[in-house]
Amino acid sequence: MNAAAIGLASGTQVAVEVVAETGSTNADLLARAPALAGPTLLIAEHQSAGRGRAGRSWLSAPGDSLTFSLAWKFDLPLQQLAGLPLAVGVALAEALAACGVQVQLKWPNDMLKDGSKLAGVLIETQAASGGGIWAIIGVGMNLRMPDDLEQRIGRSVAAAPWLAQMDRDALMAALLASLARTLAEFRQSRFRAFSARWNRLHAWQGRLVSILDNGAVLHEGTAAGVDDEGRLLLDCAEGRITVLAGDVSLRTREA
Repeated sequence: MNAAAIGLASGTQVAVEVVAETGSTNADLLARAPALAGPTLLIAEHQSAGRGRAGRSWLSAPGDSLTFSLAWKFDLPLQQLAGLPLAVGVALAEALAACGVQVQLKWPNDMLKDGSKLAGVLIETQAASGGGIWAIIGVGMNLRMPDDLEQRIGRSVAAAPWLAQMDRDALMAALLASLARTLAEFRQSRFRAFSARWNRLHAWQGRLVSILDNGAVLHEGTAAGVDDEGRLLLDCAEGRITVLAGDVSLRTREA
């Protein structure tokens, strides 16, 4: 992948870097955050120690996925970043739709294609010197899914062969442009600017679901979308409740 071509085609002022291999692009940018001069996109052709939410691993094969992280500084208190992973999901989904691939969103940080996971988002934060917060937005997206890798993952995983045929630089530029627009809008309006858009893409709207934490069922009910803070709305026997993002997994009750 060509960093200069991606930056130019995206039309953004984001510094773009490409490395052949690293352990984790998120870990790399977190370590470098104090010295970053501005928004920075780090793309790895291969990521050997990718991380997902709640300490899970993100497995990928060289050339068969996109793995990248975007460092973006917010002059906001940490609590006002609630909903950011969901806004990022909207940005990615809208960019893919423009490329001809329709996806849906699963609360709080997954993209689904044909009911299986296509991509995940991991956001980590670090206080910036002089004030503000660096958000390190990590994305792993499957393009092709070799059978042996799917066996290692241990569940059905989506792929997007159409995206795999696209020019990688053009695809990455489209994703970066959408992310930059989204993060600028989030800075101004927070998640309330995205809640309706997220709900239109909600994979499990109206479905019976269970909220799990470390395998224990916390709540069961009907998924009713998200509110303007990015909290999941769940219609339970006792009425509507809100569920905060965190180490909570959503599973269809049928599963």
